[in-house]
Amino acid sequence: MEQRAARGDVGVWTTLRTRGGFGLRGDAEGVRSCPDRGSGCGSGAGCSLRPGRARRTSRWALIPRLRLRNTLLLVAVLLLAVLLAFVYFASAGSYFQDPLFCVFVVFSFVSAIDLIISLEEDGFISGFAEVYVREGELYLRTAHGIMICYWDGIVHYGLYLAMITAMSQRKSYRSLGLFWLGSLVMSILVFLLGNLIGKYSSDINAAFLLNLPYVLIPIWAGRRLFQQPRAVPCLTAEQTEREQRRWLHQRPHDLVLVLVLLLMASFTFFRGMVVLDCPADSCFEYIYQHEPYLRDPVAYPKVQMLIYLFYVLPFLCLCIYALLRPGCSWLPDWSLVFAGAIAQAQFSHLGSSLHSRTPFPYQTPEDVWWSFFITNVLYALGPQLLALRCLHSPAFFLPITSSSLQGGKKHQ
Repeated sequence: MEQRAARGDVGVWTTLRTRGGFGLRGDAEGVRSCPDRGSGCGSGAGCSLRPGRARRTSRWALIPRLRLRNTLLLVAVLLLAVLLAFVYFASAGSYFQDPLFCVFVVFSFVSAIDLIISLEEDGFISGFAEVYVREGELYLRTAHGIMICYWDGIVHYGLYLAMITAMSQRKSYRSLGLFWLGSLVMSILVFLLGNLIGKYSSDINAAFLLNLPYVLIPIWAGRRLFQQPRAVPCLTAEQTEREQRRWLHQRPHDLVLVLVLLLMASFTFFRGMVVLDCPADSCFEYIYQHEPYLRDPVAYPKVQMLIYLFYVLPFLCLCIYALLRPGCSWLPDWSLVFAGAIAQAQFSHLGSSLHSRTPFPYQTPEDVWWSFFITNVLYALGPQLLALRCLHSPAFFLPITSSSLQGGKKHQ
């Protein structure tokens, strides 16, 4: 029985070798002997490229790709475990006074990788992250993916370094942290939702888990940032009372900000209606002649406009209310989060609309390039001005005291 089995194994080995089943020498000889190698039919009498062998070769060819995807899955899980271990030990141990230090160090390393990816995709460097992007996160090759990598590799990296420096010097980094929080949350929301519902939803694989820390950690980091003490302004009760008794026309800077926020709210509502396929002629003309990027099937611009419509628009109305009524102490903090979110969103949206990776039918037409550019830059500038106003003149937003209430009643 054993000899018969051995002879059978030898027979199978001989058959596979003569048919080129191992894809080595038999492949080359079979291709040279095939009379129809241009068509690849493999039906000739002396041809070794038979349909069964083609199927076996395709299975052998899938093995490296499966191994690479399994490796990416392992890297994702290990990175997640490392990040969670950093946070856990930093919170429980006494080696770090601030557990956010570990988060910023690890995220700064990831920001450097994102900068390498963006530079490679734009052709400035080569040979660093091509395999990972092609097999792991193909959607990073889109214009939006490149733009968020630039933002993460430049702006977020600079914020990480600034906050780490502030920690080492025992200074407050609360304002920088809130700006970073808004920027990171807006970036990951649009990126993940666009990947899940856009044209690259079928290309999601194990490397998608690498984005999981960017969903969980900002929730924890934001909670710690809001719990940090605020900077106390050097203002007396009389100065605060005098500032809060001034009407809007007596505060020209706030009047200009209210007008800017009203224009932003109108533009936000209009673009929201555009991506919701409003049948109005103005919406049709805008999406085809002014901002065709909103029709891109990658879904990032549509998700961005919907977030503007359902979240940014109500917040703009709240900001207008806070500029009219004194004592809204929540505005200075949330204006920083709002400024970071809009800055990141407008950079990615504006850059993607003009990037060469965007298909030509969805790129911004040249005849409206300047109007499109100025409009979106001004849209991004409004929240930055609001945050600066809240930081440099916070008296109007301080909690109302009993003395200021009495003063307000006497003023009336």
